[in-house]
Order: sequence, then structure tokens, then C-alpha cells
Amino acid sequence: MEFDCESVRRLLGKYKFRDLTVEELKNVNMFFPHFKYSMDTYVFKDSSQKDLLNFTGTIPVMYQGHTYNIPIRFWILDSHPFAPPICFLKPTANMGISIGKHVDAQGRIYLPYLQNWSHPKSVIVGLIKEMIAKFQEELPLYSLSSSDEARQVDMLAYIAKITEGVSDINSKSWTNYDIKPVNKITVVGNGELGIACILAISAKGIADRLVLLDLSEGTKGGTMDLDIFNLPNVEISKDLSASAHSKVVIFTVNSLGSSESYVDVVQSNVDMFRALVPALGHYSQHGVLLVASQPVEIMTYVTWKLSTFPAYRVIGIGCNLDSQRLHYIITNILKAQTSGKEVWVIGEQGEDKVPMWSDQEMSHSSQVQLSNRAMELLKGYYDINSEVFLSLPCILGTNGVSEVIKTTVKEDTVTEKLQSSASSIHGLQQQLKL
Repeated sequence: MEFDCESVRRLLGKYKFRDLTVEELKNVNMFFPHFKYSMDTYVFKDSSQKDLLNFTGTIPVMYQGHTYNIPIRFWILDSHPFAPPICFLKPTANMGISIGKHVDAQGRIYLPYLQNWSHPKSVIVGLIKEMIAKFQEELPLYSLSSSDEARQVDMLAYIAKITEGVSDINSKSWTNYDIKPVNKITVVGNGELGIACILAISAKGIADRLVLLDLSEGTKGGTMDLDIFNLPNVEISKDLSASAHSKVVIFTVNSLGSSESYVDVVQSNVDMFRALVPALGHYSQHGVLLVASQPVEIMTYVTWKLSTFPAYRVIGIGCNLDSQRLHYIITNILKAQTSGKEVWVIGEQGEDKVPMWSDQEMSHSSQVQLSNRAMELLKGYYDINSEVFLSLPCILGTNGVSEVIKTTVKEDTVTEKLQSSASSIHGLQQQLKL
């Protein structure tokens, strides 16, 4: 199909860099002449709307000796080429979406090329080439059986609302299509604690997919110990995008600072998290972040501030974590609570700083786990106004901490010790550079 520069130029009348965008689309047409262009309204997550140029077509993907034509849709922002396109799969009625590290349940496409987009080195043709390469490793669509095609028609109506820009769809309606969610967990760090977490989660069978992010230098790093176990559902990667769509991301990394100053040692951890947390939060926007890095109170706060996640989805967990505790925490995040409530508390403070709650106070709970302690944002509790994470008894659900339990007994001693701990931790936080 001949590319009509003048027609596209007219469509881009309100674009800031119209000529640059036209030239790039002209280049796209040389490689992929079958794409069809149109102007439609895109609705962003904040409900704002814009008329944006978009184009649809298929890209050829070679997978296991066969070529598949993968239908896709690109939305070109009005700040292009300085902002990356928004990309979706556009499945037909006989196609299902294979949720993976580069594709979510709604067909939104995530790639390192998009994450690292920078004009002028980043171009749409390069993006499509990386898309083809990644889809050759993990095919994003599969063929439905004939019995599933009728249901797929209704499901595509739901997907179409998203791929056309509607982003405030209630995700619960997705369960009407009986798509089994993938319980994916990412462990960040290949030290002893990270390896132990991978082995414990794998042994308990509580995840469909496990990703270990190896941040060490070299090709193998500290993951060689995993080789002897030959775990089929474990992926070891140095690419942060491998964590995409994880329900739980566990931070076990610690920077080995050489300074004698405790503040400097903690700051080295903060500096490392500054590069990790925003990216991992982007790839798993609906997940829960568990922090086991030291000092856990401080690093939980740092993770919360860097991730922009709500506090209830950022939880500190003690580094003395055994497999039974880890199993308890993970399973309660991965599954919905249908009956009863489980109260738990995880933390790292000394016992003289940890309040104790009686069984009577937990009488509404089907199971009490006082041996575990949870780091939760303490602001607003016990007359504490600073943003610190300390141990409180919590009810855990699929979205993280769903409720904080407050003691009803005389709590002068509890309040005094918690306030003392909060003051000390807040003082250290104030010395850090976020």
C-alpha cells in the first residue's frame, strides 16, 4: 500500500513534531506496507482523552519452525518521537492471549525497547524488530478450540475497550471468562537468601512461574547452586523485564558497602534500590512488594517511596525468614480469603520493642500467627505522625495488607516503645538521600 504522506500529515495537524513523525511513519511503511492508519480517541488511565494516530496490522513471527502473523496495534502519542508508542495485541476471535513477561492479560505489550526509549536512536522499526525477536522466544497468542470461540467473541469486546484506550474497566469482570491467572513470583537478588526463597517457594508449589533476577556481574553469578536442582518453572535472568506481571516481588539484595559509617552502608542500599524499584514497579504494577533487604524497616520505607505503590502493597519481612513463614505469606497474597481471617506480624525489631497481643484480642481470627511480624506504615497509629514502617498485627489479602489490628488493652507501654522506635528510625531516614 502506497504511503500517503499528505493524508497522514493532515491527520497529525495537532502533533508537536509532525514532520519528524511523518518521516518515521514513512520509514515504517517501507518495511511494513500493509499497516492501516486512522485517527481515534485514546482514554488514558487518569480518564483524560486525546485524538491519536494509530495503526494496525500484523508482524511475522517465526516460532518452532512455523511463521505466525501476530496482529498488533500502535498508538502514536502527540509528543512522538520523544515518547514511545503505546502497543497492544489485537487478537481475532479464534486467538487467546498468552500472558507472559512482555504481554499482560489485556494484550498491552511491554518491552525493554519501550522502557528505554530515547530519540533519535529509538525508532518504531527498531521497536517492531525487538517485538518480533521477543515474540519468537515466547509466542503471545495461541489458537482457541472451536468450543471456546463463542466465548472469545465476548472477551474480545472487553479487550477492545482497552486496546481502544478505555483503561478504567473493572478488572474483576475479567474472571467471567475463566482465564486462570498466572501466579508469578520474582525474587530480586541471587545471594543466600534469594536462593533460599526460590527453593522454598518451588518446594511448596505455590507459584506457577518463578523468576530469579541475578544482579551479579558475570554470566552465572551466584545462581550456579540452582543448576543442580533443575527446576522447570524457574527462570534466571539479568533483564528486569523478565519480572513483568509478577504478583509478588521479593527484594533480598543488599549492597556490600565498605564504609565504616552505618548511614553510608544504608545509603549504598538506597542507591541500588533507586535503580531497581521504579523499573520493577513498572513491570508489576498490580503486584505486592516484599522487602527482606537490610535494615528492613528502612528499606521498606525506601521501596514504598520509590515505587509510588500504596503502603498496603509494600511489606517488610524479616531476614530470619524460614520456608514455613514464607509459604504462609505468599499463599495469602496469591489466593483470595474466602472464609476466616489470618492475622500475622512480621518484623525485625528487638523483642523489647515489639508489642504483644493476646489470643482474646484475635478471637475473630481463624488462625493467629504471632511468630511472624509485618512491617506496615505506622503513620496515624499510636500518635505517630512520621512515615516509618514498624511491626503491627495485620490481616493479609491478595492486595497486601487489608487491615491493621489495633490492641484494646492498656497500651501506654506499647505506645511508648513504638514511638521510641519510630523516632529512631525516622531520624536515620532523614539522613538518607532518596
